[in-house]
Amino acid sequence: MTTRAVVSDPEIMNGTPCFQGTRVPFKNLIDYLKGGHSLSDFLVQFPTVSREHAVQSLEEAKDSLLAQMG
Repeated sequence: MTTRAVVSDPEIMNGTPCFQGTRVPFKNLIDYLKGGHSLSDFLVQFPTVSREHAVQSLEEAKDSLLAQMG
């Protein structure tokens, strides 16, 4: 099984879902994309987040949404 890209730990940012190994909230990525910025822009602003984790987090969010709808 693959490690999740986004985790929630009550000891980190009060349990806010963050990218694994960082204090960067997943919501920041969604806000960047919603604001019309690219994934590359996000990665420049948050260099502790890898491209792989960012893409994986979006895939996980997609899968979760589709599972809830299906």
